Amino acid sequence: MKDSIILRAIDVGDIQNFAFIERAAQLLQNLVLNGAALGWVDPPSTDEVVSLLRELSVVSERGDACLLSVWVGPDLAGLGYWRRYNRPTHRPNADIEKVAVDPRYQGRGLGRKLVSQLISEGVTTGIEVLTLDFRGDNERAAKLYRSLGFTEYGRLPRFVAVGTMRYDKVLYAIDLR
Repeated sequence: MKDSIILRAIDVGDIQNFAFIERAAQLLQNLVLNGAALGWVDPPSTDEVVSLLRELSVVSERGDACLLSVWVGPDLAGLGYWRRYNRPTHRPNADIEKVAVDPRYQGRGLGRKLVSQLISEGVTTGIEVLTLDFRGDNERAAKLYRSLGFTEYGRLPRFVAVGTMRYDKVLYAIDLR
């Protein structure tokens, strides 16, 4: 029997649930430890993950962020979120800052489900343009985002530094108006 896949918003109750926090921290830490391009060079501490999720849960209650989890049976299989830009002139827009899927569940369409739901929530919340960026060597991400309607609007050559390695920062956007 296939495990059920459930996509749901993360709320303040989840952030107060130690088991959930541990799972979320382990997911992000393991991904970064294995080279995932999530914005960290070293795995984030559990306290850092707690702080990030707490902040996102508070701003999501105001409609300024959308924080989602995807579950396969009892396992936390992924996280993703967007956050509105802070500048008043950029407030109608948001940036997808992280999409993370456990390697055990990659290739099953969970990243697509997460990003599709983030787009849907953006439409519902009145986001006009949803942006994201990723490391230039992440062809899998590029293919996914293009297939969902994102287009490249810029590239910063050799912008991302991981030790002595340098990668392009690729900028994508989708117009939701």
